[in-house]
Amino acid sequence: MNKLLATLIAGLFATSVYAQTQPAVSTTSTGMSGAAGTTASSTTGNTGADKDIAKADQKEAKEMSKQNEKINDASAKASEKKADAQAKADKKIAKANEKVAKADPEDRAKASAKAEEKTAEATYDAQKKMIKADEKAQKKIADANADKAMAHAKGNEKRGEAMADAHKDAAK
Repeated sequence: MNKLLATLIAGLFATSVYAQTQPAVSTTSTGMSGAAGTTASSTTGNTGADKDIAKADQKEAKEMSKQNEKINDASAKASEKKADAQAKADKKIAKANEKVAKADPEDRAKASAKAEEKTAEATYDAQKKMIKADEKAQKKIADANADKAMAHAKGNEKRGEAMADAHKDAAK
């Protein structure tokens, strides 16, 4: 679910970037997508502005990649913690059930009640750990997505400044 959410958010950003940069692209198709805010080889006619735009695109793509890596790491870590918690719970439950199986027939009801208690406790502990792992991952993912949004905004600012400079130079 976390990866799906991250993918959808990244797709939304990519779509909005592509839609915003579309007028800057010539009418012929370049075959490139605007995945990281790149303007797919658009030129302003001003080499300084073109360099600034390329630099902004490169910086934004690097930051997006870095934040995507953070998102993937957080998701993987949460999955690992959840699997560990479930494995521990399964061991505790198996141990409790084993005690029931080994119990004398007259003590079996008491052992069964105790096993149910231990099973409930183990399940609760596992769920609590899973919730905390998800919560921690969600915080990291939210921070990474905020950083991606800031990188996108900064890239747009730099591209806008470069375009403004190119238009000023062209007006002279």
